[in-house]
Amino acid sequence: MKRQAYSIPYLTWMTIFAVLPLFLVLFYAFTTKQGSFTLDNLIRFFDPLYLNVLVRSINLALVSTLICLILGYPMAYIISKANIKARNTLILFFIIPMWMNFLLRTYAWMTILERNGIINKFLSLFGIKPLSLLYTNGAVILGMVYNFLPFMVLPIYTVLIKIDKSLIEASYDLGANKLTTFIKVVFPLSLPGVISGITMVFMPSVTTFAISRLLGGGQFTLIGNLIERQFINVGDWNFGSAISIVMMAIILISIAIMNKFDKDKEGVNLW
Repeated sequence: MKRQAYSIPYLTWMTIFAVLPLFLVLFYAFTTKQGSFTLDNLIRFFDPLYLNVLVRSINLALVSTLICLILGYPMAYIISKANIKARNTLILFFIIPMWMNFLLRTYAWMTILERNGIINKFLSLFGIKPLSLLYTNGAVILGMVYNFLPFMVLPIYTVLIKIDKSLIEASYDLGANKLTTFIKVVFPLSLPGVISGITMVFMPSVTTFAISRLLGGGQFTLIGNLIERQFINVGDWNFGSAISIVMMAIILISIAIMNKFDKDKEGVNLW
Protein backbone atom coordinates (compact mmCIF):
# COMPACT_ATOMS: atom_id res chain seq x y z
CA MET A 1 0.00 0.00 0.00
CA LYS A 2 2.86 2.36 0.86
CA ARG A 3 4.53 1.75 -2.50
CA GLN A 4 1.28 2.61 -4.26
CA ALA A 5 1.05 5.81 -2.23
CA TYR A 6 4.47 6.90 -3.54
CA SER A 7 3.10 6.84 -7.08
CA ILE A 8 0.19 9.19 -6.33
CA PRO A 9 2.16 12.44 -6.88
CA TYR A 10 3.51 11.09 -10.16
CA LEU A 11 0.07 9.96 -11.36
CA THR A 12 -1.44 13.30 -10.32
CA TRP A 13 1.24 15.19 -12.23
CA MET A 14 0.78 13.04 -15.35
CA THR A 15 -3.00 13.44 -15.19
CA ILE A 16 -2.92 17.23 -14.91
CA PHE A 17 -0.09 18.00 -17.33
CA ALA A 18 -0.31 15.13 -19.85
CA VAL A 19 -3.60 13.25 -19.89
CA LEU A 20 -5.92 16.24 -19.34
CA PRO A 21 -4.31 18.49 -22.01
CA LEU A 22 -4.34 15.61 -24.50
CA PHE A 23 -8.00 14.95 -23.74
CA LEU A 24 -8.83 18.65 -24.30
CA VAL A 25 -7.00 18.66 -27.64
CA LEU A 26 -8.92 15.55 -28.72
CA PHE A 27 -12.18 17.07 -27.55
CA TYR A 28 -11.68 20.31 -29.47
CA ALA A 29 -10.44 18.48 -32.58
CA PHE A 30 -13.63 16.44 -32.94
CA THR A 31 -16.19 19.06 -31.92
CA THR A 32 -17.60 22.32 -33.24
CA LYS A 33 -17.58 25.58 -31.31
CA GLN A 34 -21.03 24.60 -30.06
CA GLY A 35 -19.64 21.31 -28.69
CA SER A 36 -21.26 18.90 -31.14
CA PHE A 37 -19.28 16.04 -32.72
CA THR A 38 -17.79 16.64 -36.18
CA LEU A 39 -15.01 15.49 -38.51
CA ASP A 40 -14.99 18.76 -40.46
CA ASN A 41 -11.92 20.04 -38.63
CA LEU A 42 -9.83 17.09 -39.76
CA ILE A 43 -11.29 17.14 -43.28
CA ARG A 44 -10.51 20.85 -43.55
CA PHE A 45 -6.81 20.18 -42.93
CA PHE A 46 -6.57 18.17 -46.15
CA ASP A 47 -7.22 21.26 -48.22
CA PRO A 48 -4.28 21.76 -50.66
CA LEU A 49 -3.45 25.06 -48.96
CA TYR A 50 -2.73 23.38 -45.63
CA LEU A 51 -1.16 20.30 -47.20
CA ASN A 52 1.40 22.57 -48.88
CA VAL A 53 2.26 23.98 -45.47
CA LEU A 54 2.70 20.45 -44.13
CA VAL A 55 4.92 19.41 -47.05
CA ARG A 56 7.07 22.53 -46.66
CA SER A 57 7.45 21.87 -42.94
CA ILE A 58 8.44 18.23 -43.47
CA ASN A 59 10.93 19.16 -46.21
CA LEU A 60 12.69 21.73 -44.04
CA ALA A 61 12.67 19.34 -41.07
CA LEU A 62 14.17 16.54 -43.18
CA VAL A 63 16.91 18.83 -44.52
CA SER A 64 17.81 20.11 -41.06
CA THR A 65 17.77 16.54 -39.67
CA LEU A 66 20.06 15.33 -42.44
CA ILE A 67 22.49 18.21 -41.85
CA CYS A 68 22.46 17.52 -38.12
CA LEU A 69 23.26 13.86 -38.81
CA ILE A 70 26.10 14.72 -41.22
CA LEU A 71 27.60 17.17 -38.73
CA GLY A 72 26.63 15.39 -35.54
CA TYR A 73 27.92 11.89 -36.18
CA PRO A 74 31.57 12.91 -36.78
CA MET A 75 31.39 15.21 -33.77
CA ALA A 76 30.04 12.44 -31.56
CA TYR A 77 32.66 10.02 -32.89
CA ILE A 78 35.51 12.46 -32.21
CA ILE A 79 34.26 13.14 -28.70
CA SER A 80 33.92 9.41 -27.95
CA LYS A 81 37.55 8.85 -28.99
CA ALA A 82 38.93 11.67 -26.83
CA ASN A 83 40.37 11.12 -23.35
CA ILE A 84 38.05 11.59 -20.39
CA LYS A 85 39.15 15.15 -19.56
CA ALA A 86 38.87 16.38 -23.15
CA ARG A 87 35.63 14.43 -23.59
CA ASN A 88 33.97 16.18 -20.66
CA THR A 89 35.12 19.57 -21.93
CA LEU A 90 33.76 18.94 -25.43
CA ILE A 91 30.43 17.74 -24.07
CA LEU A 92 30.27 20.89 -21.94
CA PHE A 93 30.65 23.00 -25.09
CA PHE A 94 27.48 21.39 -26.45
CA ILE A 95 25.54 21.69 -23.20
CA ILE A 96 26.39 25.31 -22.28
CA PRO A 97 24.42 26.91 -25.17
CA MET A 98 21.39 24.88 -24.09
CA TRP A 99 21.47 26.68 -20.74
CA MET A 100 20.59 29.88 -22.59
CA ASN A 101 16.98 30.62 -23.45
CA PHE A 102 15.88 29.18 -26.79
CA LEU A 103 14.53 32.53 -28.03
CA LEU A 104 17.70 34.40 -27.06
CA ARG A 105 19.80 31.97 -29.10
CA THR A 106 17.52 32.52 -32.08
CA TYR A 107 17.55 36.30 -31.67
CA ALA A 108 21.35 36.14 -31.66
CA TRP A 109 21.28 34.62 -35.14
CA MET A 110 19.06 37.47 -36.31
CA THR A 111 21.78 39.97 -35.41
CA ILE A 112 24.38 37.82 -37.17
CA LEU A 113 22.43 37.30 -40.41
CA GLU A 114 20.79 40.71 -40.87
CA ARG A 115 22.02 43.09 -43.59
CA ASN A 116 24.03 45.07 -41.05
CA GLY A 117 25.04 41.94 -39.16
CA ILE A 118 28.45 40.46 -38.49
CA ILE A 119 28.61 38.36 -41.65
CA ASN A 120 27.73 41.19 -44.03
CA LYS A 121 30.07 43.59 -42.27
CA PHE A 122 32.88 41.08 -42.69
CA LEU A 123 32.06 40.61 -46.37
CA SER A 124 31.98 44.38 -46.87
CA LEU A 125 35.68 44.47 -45.99
CA PHE A 126 36.29 42.65 -49.28
CA GLY A 127 33.94 44.90 -51.27
CA ILE A 128 31.11 42.38 -51.34
CA LYS A 129 27.62 43.86 -51.27
CA PRO A 130 25.32 42.87 -48.35
CA LEU A 131 23.66 39.51 -48.87
CA SER A 132 20.04 38.70 -48.03
CA LEU A 133 20.74 36.00 -45.47
CA LEU A 134 17.83 36.61 -43.13
CA TYR A 135 14.21 35.67 -43.82
CA THR A 136 15.08 32.78 -46.12
CA ASN A 137 14.74 28.99 -46.04
CA GLY A 138 18.48 28.80 -45.40
CA ALA A 139 18.17 30.99 -42.31
CA VAL A 140 15.37 28.79 -40.92
CA ILE A 141 17.38 25.61 -41.55
CA LEU A 142 20.44 27.21 -39.95
CA GLY A 143 18.39 28.05 -36.86
CA MET A 144 17.06 24.50 -36.64
CA VAL A 145 20.51 22.95 -37.04
CA TYR A 146 22.05 25.25 -34.45
CA ASN A 147 19.33 24.70 -31.85
CA PHE A 148 18.81 20.97 -32.36
CA LEU A 149 22.33 19.72 -33.19
CA PRO A 150 23.05 18.74 -29.55
CA PHE A 151 20.02 16.42 -29.67
CA MET A 152 21.77 14.53 -32.46
CA VAL A 153 25.26 14.50 -30.98
CA LEU A 154 24.48 13.41 -27.43
CA PRO A 155 22.45 10.22 -28.21
CA ILE A 156 25.04 9.05 -30.75
CA TYR A 157 27.88 9.81 -28.34
CA THR A 158 26.14 7.91 -25.55
CA VAL A 159 25.91 4.78 -27.71
CA LEU A 160 29.43 5.08 -29.10
CA ILE A 161 31.11 5.12 -25.69
CA LYS A 162 29.21 1.95 -24.73
CA ILE A 163 30.49 -0.09 -27.68
CA ASP A 164 32.58 -3.02 -26.48
CA LYS A 165 36.19 -2.21 -27.42
CA SER A 166 36.96 -5.92 -27.76
CA LEU A 167 34.71 -6.05 -30.84
CA ILE A 168 36.81 -3.38 -32.52
CA GLU A 169 40.03 -5.16 -31.53
CA ALA A 170 38.64 -8.41 -32.93
CA SER A 171 37.92 -6.65 -36.22
CA TYR A 172 41.52 -5.44 -36.42
CA ASP A 173 42.80 -8.92 -35.54
CA LEU A 174 40.80 -10.36 -38.43
CA GLY A 175 42.57 -8.03 -40.83
CA ALA A 176 40.02 -5.23 -41.19
CA ASN A 177 41.33 -1.68 -41.55
CA LYS A 178 39.85 1.34 -39.77
CA LEU A 179 37.35 2.14 -42.54
CA THR A 180 36.07 -1.43 -42.75
CA THR A 181 35.84 -1.65 -38.97
CA PHE A 182 33.81 1.55 -38.86
CA ILE A 183 31.44 0.47 -41.64
CA LYS A 184 30.87 -3.10 -40.47
CA VAL A 185 31.24 -2.79 -36.69
CA VAL A 186 31.06 0.73 -35.25
CA PHE A 187 28.31 2.24 -37.39
CA PRO A 188 25.87 -0.72 -37.15
CA LEU A 189 26.31 -0.77 -33.37
CA SER A 190 25.71 2.97 -33.17
CA LEU A 191 22.42 2.85 -35.09
CA PRO A 192 20.26 3.03 -31.93
CA GLY A 193 21.89 6.39 -31.16
CA VAL A 194 21.43 7.54 -34.74
CA ILE A 195 17.74 6.61 -34.63
CA SER A 196 17.25 8.44 -31.33
CA GLY A 197 19.07 11.48 -32.69
CA ILE A 198 17.01 11.58 -35.89
CA THR A 199 13.80 11.33 -33.89
CA MET A 200 14.83 13.99 -31.37
CA VAL A 201 15.79 16.44 -34.13
CA PHE A 202 12.97 15.76 -36.58
CA MET A 203 10.13 16.11 -34.07
CA PRO A 204 10.91 19.68 -32.88
CA SER A 205 12.03 20.73 -36.36
CA VAL A 206 8.75 19.83 -38.04
CA THR A 207 6.65 21.60 -35.39
CA THR A 208 8.79 24.64 -34.57
CA PHE A 209 7.22 28.07 -34.90
CA ALA A 210 9.63 30.44 -33.13
CA ILE A 211 12.55 29.76 -35.50
CA SER A 212 10.46 30.13 -38.66
CA ARG A 213 8.79 33.27 -37.34
CA LEU A 214 12.02 35.00 -36.28
CA LEU A 215 14.49 33.82 -38.92
CA GLY A 216 11.88 33.33 -41.63
CA GLY A 217 10.29 36.70 -40.92
CA GLY A 218 6.81 35.46 -41.72
CA GLN A 219 7.75 35.05 -45.39
CA PHE A 220 6.24 31.57 -45.34
CA THR A 221 4.10 29.56 -42.93
CA LEU A 222 5.18 26.30 -41.36
CA ILE A 223 2.88 23.90 -39.57
CA GLY A 224 3.92 25.21 -36.15
CA ASN A 225 3.05 28.77 -37.18
CA LEU A 226 -0.30 27.56 -38.52
CA ILE A 227 -1.18 25.92 -35.21
CA GLU A 228 -0.05 28.97 -33.25
CA ARG A 229 -2.12 31.25 -35.46
CA GLN A 230 -5.28 29.20 -34.91
CA PHE A 231 -4.96 29.38 -31.13
CA ILE A 232 -3.69 32.95 -30.70
CA ASN A 233 -4.75 35.06 -33.68
CA VAL A 234 -7.78 33.38 -35.23
CA GLY A 235 -9.19 31.86 -32.06
CA ASP A 236 -10.21 28.66 -33.85
CA TRP A 237 -9.16 26.17 -31.19
CA ASN A 238 -11.06 23.37 -32.91
CA PHE A 239 -9.10 23.56 -36.15
CA GLY A 240 -5.84 24.19 -34.27
CA SER A 241 -6.45 21.05 -32.21
CA ALA A 242 -7.23 19.04 -35.35
CA ILE A 243 -3.90 20.09 -36.89
CA SER A 244 -2.16 19.11 -33.64
CA ILE A 245 -3.77 15.67 -33.75
CA VAL A 246 -2.64 15.15 -37.35
CA MET A 247 0.91 16.17 -36.46
CA MET A 248 0.85 13.90 -33.43
CA ALA A 249 -0.20 10.99 -35.63
CA ILE A 250 2.56 11.74 -38.16
CA ILE A 251 5.19 11.92 -35.43
CA LEU A 252 4.01 8.68 -33.79
CA ILE A 253 4.07 6.91 -37.16
CA SER A 254 7.57 8.19 -37.88
CA ILE A 255 8.79 6.99 -34.47
CA ALA A 256 7.19 3.58 -35.06
CA ILE A 257 8.94 3.32 -38.43
CA MET A 258 12.27 4.29 -36.87
CA ASN A 259 11.78 1.66 -34.18
CA LYS A 260 11.48 -0.98 -36.90
CA PHE A 261 15.12 -0.30 -37.76
CA ASP A 262 16.14 -0.43 -34.10
CA LYS A 263 16.44 -4.17 -33.69
CA ASP A 264 17.95 -4.01 -30.22
CA LYS A 265 15.31 -1.54 -29.00
CA GLU A 266 18.00 0.74 -27.59
CA GLY A 267 16.74 3.84 -29.34
CA VAL A 268 13.50 5.70 -28.83
CA ASN A 269 10.88 3.28 -27.58
CA LEU A 270 7.37 4.23 -28.62
CA TRP A 271 5.37 1.53 -26.91
